[in-house]
Amino acid sequence: MNRATCDSPPSLEPALTRPTPQELWKRYHGQADPQAENALVQQYLPLVTNALGRLAMTLPEHVDLEDLKSAGMMGLLQAVRNYDPSCGTSFETYARSRIRGAMLDELRRMDWVPRTVHEKARRIQETMSRLEQELGGPPTEAQVARALSLTVEEYSKLLDEVRPAAFVCLDAAGGDDDSGALYEVVADPHGEAPDEQAARRELKEIILDRLREMPEIQRKVLAMYYVEDLRLREIAEAFGLTESRICQIHAQAILSLRAYLQRYEAGTVQPFRKRVRS
Repeated sequence: MNRATCDSPPSLEPALTRPTPQELWKRYHGQADPQAENALVQQYLPLVTNALGRLAMTLPEHVDLEDLKSAGMMGLLQAVRNYDPSCGTSFETYARSRIRGAMLDELRRMDWVPRTVHEKARRIQETMSRLEQELGGPPTEAQVARALSLTVEEYSKLLDEVRPAAFVCLDAAGGDDDSGALYEVVADPHGEAPDEQAARRELKEIILDRLREMPEIQRKVLAMYYVEDLRLREIAEAFGLTESRICQIHAQAILSLRAYLQRYEAGTVQPFRKRVRS
């Protein structure tokens, strides 16, 4: 299977005659011009290529990247059709969440992560949850390793094994179903009922509270990967670490965050700000 990225061929249209994105949006919203819609999709196609490249590094060889690219293209098309400029969010930010969400939905449909990987990830989460109750804060990697009767080196290898599940965890941080996906928290809320919007705002606040309590390097890795849209290689270079080590830090952070959210949903913990006020 050819896993090379499939960039669209360069346009032969002279740059001086090519309409700007602002002109395309004006034509699209003002005239419902299908040609403008196609042009907008082509304009933002690199967002699909970028999202595919970021996911590809976590996937086994048997996953068909063309299927993921097609799902991402559908996500981009839906983003173009549903985007409302008055919402205050840039189209790039809105489209990235929709594209990634469409690709993750396709991965879930494929059920590409082996059951054993899910079981190992769940075991780590349960251990983290228990340790946090005992320690009153996020456990370190050494503490988790000791609780699992592993050396730090063995635990690092285990984090590498569960990495595929961990890279999807942040986008499904609300639980094992798809109802609380983080990409939906930060995506456009149009069409949601007020109670659904309130639930998403609460989830976002819980995640932000939790991030404040996590080690600084974990916060920075998550911010650089999910917010600044950097690749793992670029993050590793910024920290002077190996890409494998950044993957381990990412997995530790995501599993810790997921374990915390599961405890919150079970009613055994309150967000940091609520604990301070009480």
